[in-house]
Amino acid sequence: MKRLDIIDGMRGYFLVFMLINHLVFVGGYWLVEINHRQLAFVEDAQGFVFLSGLLIGLVYARKMLKYGRSEGAGKVYARAFELYRYAMGLVIVVLLARLALPGGYEAWWNWLGDTNLTDPKRLAAIATFIFQPTFMDILPQYTVYMLFAPAVIWLVLNGKWASVAIGSFIIWMGAQLGLQAIVTDPLNTFFMGSDDQGVRVSFNMMGWQVIFFGALVLGVLTAQDKIDWSRILSPERTLLPKAALAICVFFVPLRIATAWGLMPEIMLGKFATMEIRADFGPVYLVNFVAVAFGMTWLLVAGPRHENAIVRGIANALIWVFTLRFLQLLGRHSLHVYVWHVAIVYAVYYVDQRTPELSQFMKTVIAIISIGLLAIPAVWRERERFLGERGPFAGWLAR
Repeated sequence: MKRLDIIDGMRGYFLVFMLINHLVFVGGYWLVEINHRQLAFVEDAQGFVFLSGLLIGLVYARKMLKYGRSEGAGKVYARAFELYRYAMGLVIVVLLARLALPGGYEAWWNWLGDTNLTDPKRLAAIATFIFQPTFMDILPQYTVYMLFAPAVIWLVLNGKWASVAIGSFIIWMGAQLGLQAIVTDPLNTFFMGSDDQGVRVSFNMMGWQVIFFGALVLGVLTAQDKIDWSRILSPERTLLPKAALAICVFFVPLRIATAWGLMPEIMLGKFATMEIRADFGPVYLVNFVAVAFGMTWLLVAGPRHENAIVRGIANALIWVFTLRFLQLLGRHSLHVYVWHVAIVYAVYYVDQRTPELSQFMKTVIAIISIGLLAIPAVWRERERFLGERGPFAGWLAR
């Protein structure tokens, strides 16, 4: 079992469930309720952002160590520009589809507002990530984080990881206090369009950066061999995993209560201020850290634990994350993510233009959509599938 293979499998897992969660049907559908988010304040987007930061730290720290700061930073900026091109290209394709398809304007209004290719102010807002169409919001924040990544990586390489961690936490605190409004409120007024929308984002970048850069720091320190993971993630050292489990158990009834409207009003007002998803509030941060550490410990130490139940859970998780389909998606996560947005918009358009579908048809569409996720990944590995060593090599030679 290679650790990077496991990470690819996890990214593939998050992509599958992001697709399931992002498919929107009139009347809803049952499949969306089968998700770990029903039992914890932890979602696929958080895991995807965390793993992205971890890999950036691992990969580009090694590049800086090998090639130097400037060349390593250049590779990061090149990656950021690639992400930006995909983000903008995705918007253009969707706007062209909206223009060409019958009823496209009305079908996607909830997700795009009055956005069109003839509105320079709205296009400028999109180009600067101030206005982010629905489900097109992870790439923008990822791109912005990548712009800061070279400096952060270099600081960590030079032993300043504690300063980076403190700075990231302070910025996260600023998000909880709403300090971003100093900038976003004037921008909202300036970019306000005919649909009464100016600033439109699903994620407060000041809040969500804490998991990206927290993971990046871990990745850089790992690349330098400054963290003894074998000692931390040992089957004999169970204090931290037990603490993580206790925190997760604590949040389960609270998550169920908020999901089903069971929390008393006297608690809800206080709790809601700490559970703001857009800002990655304290509830989300604490629950995510607990789940992330617990999951990591299970994957690394769990198979060697003396308790058969722990070993069984760990082996089940490893089995899931080593599924070839999930690893295939994870190896090409950027392209699959972009493609998943196209699938989600296409399904939403069809659903808006047809009578309400049955639960059976919604489930069939969701399963087919999951299969379609693999198209960009298979295309990018087409030589492996169809080349001289691929399974169809004999057929192609005829």
